[in-house]
Amino acid sequence: MSIDSAFELKVFAGRNNIELASSVSKHLGVELGCARTDVFPDSELIVRIEEDVRGRDCFIVLSTCAPVHDNIMELLIFADSLKRSSAGRITAVIPYYGYARQDRKARGRTPITAKLVANLITSAGFDRVLALDLHAAQIQGFFDIPTDHLACGGVMFDYFSGLFGSIDNLTLVSPDVGNMKIAQTYADLLGGDLAVIYKKRISGDTIKSTQIIGDVEGRTVLMVDDMISTAGTICAAAEMVAEAGATNVIAAATHAVCCGPAIQRLADSPISRVVVTDTIPITDRFNPISDKLEVIGVGKLIADAINHIHSNRSVSALFRQFSDSKR
Repeated sequence: MSIDSAFELKVFAGRNNIELASSVSKHLGVELGCARTDVFPDSELIVRIEEDVRGRDCFIVLSTCAPVHDNIMELLIFADSLKRSSAGRITAVIPYYGYARQDRKARGRTPITAKLVANLITSAGFDRVLALDLHAAQIQGFFDIPTDHLACGGVMFDYFSGLFGSIDNLTLVSPDVGNMKIAQTYADLLGGDLAVIYKKRISGDTIKSTQIIGDVEGRTVLMVDDMISTAGTICAAAEMVAEAGATNVIAAATHAVCCGPAIQRLADSPISRVVVTDTIPITDRFNPISDKLEVIGVGKLIADAINHIHSNRSVSALFRQFSDSKR
């Protein structure tokens, strides 16, 4: 990739996103910035910038996934360190935004933590934010600084276009009503039919799916969501469509949160393929589903967005066909 004023651009990596940040840097044609995060014996963090960043356009790639609080603090400290080193502009590149599901008051006397974290990021000294597939599009408005909300739909679409080819028995299944827009977008682009599952949440990690609206018998089913968390919703939906006669069940999500019982649920489910991106590091904990797991890299997508930001060009042009599919 050819970028403008490459000498002014610096990409840094948080501890949990070194591979992704290295991919971003490779696509940009720049060296990964030199910085080190150390942990003191009392668990406090310090971020040391080990090169000159005065006047530079700096981008920090760091997902605030588990351990959420460690990663949030590292991101905030990174900003302070760069700011005190006279960086020209500091952008937080957050492939996965932790606390995104706490985006509203679901009941009385509860916080809106997604907004609180946005306030902290702003106060730390960041000049702008680049985020990928936020759980709710309204979170973009929680930041009081320019925020680009990047859709990963194009990356997913390219993968599935190659996988399905001219398949004529594809059904896009929305595992819940809230995911209908995403399913409809993929159905239109891939030429598949559409079905939806009505679900009822019993508790924080237990989902009861009760009814399929649409035909899945004898068909390949694709379910796409923004994240797989405990995998309760998507595994319950997979069992339902399999019982209804689906011949192949594929699950896809941008963010492989996969906490609690998720890995075991996916391993035991009728899902034949689990497609995720590398917004969250894929570690050894995913070994039980290694035979089902496909990981799509988003390094080029992030690199393209950084290039557009750095050269003051439109970022929305990178994902226009998926811009209306967000929650």
